[in-house]
Amino acid sequence: MDDQGRGPGPRPQGAEGSVDARAVDPLPYEGVWRFTAPAADASVPQARHAVRDLLLRQGVPVADDIVQGLLLIVSELVTNAVRHAALLSPMLAVEVAVGAEWIRVSVEDNHPYRPTALEADYGQTGGRGLLLVREITREAGGVCDVEHTASGGKVIWAALPLKPAQVS
Repeated sequence: MDDQGRGPGPRPQGAEGSVDARAVDPLPYEGVWRFTAPAADASVPQARHAVRDLLLRQGVPVADDIVQGLLLIVSELVTNAVRHAALLSPMLAVEVAVGAEWIRVSVEDNHPYRPTALEADYGQTGGRGLLLVREITREAGGVCDVEHTASGGKVIWAALPLKPAQVS
């Protein structure tokens, strides 16, 4: 993603506005950052802390409840890559794209399986990660999806507004 988070890519509802003067002069916190990590348990808290530290370092004006939801999404997506893709994808990539009014996080691996958020048996202790990601994203007024990559893997992403959605 080389459009500094401003391109036609996924954005939360209400962020579709036309390009304005800021498109020429990005805000200081706007940009795209990507890092890789091994598909190992230790990468889950490392990814969460790296995203949190990035937001603080860049001075992203994001609401606290959005940050908490975003960090939970990062934890869930990295955990899924570690648990389900590590055999075919020993490395994963985390990308954070920040626009003027939204933030997008994604986790990419090289495993071809495209997961679906299925209703889980409430007696089970696991299997609800993507349901949780979808619910957090929906409540924040954002969007999320899973896409195939050119290399045959997948990227799972969620885009949230920097400020909480207005409840009617």
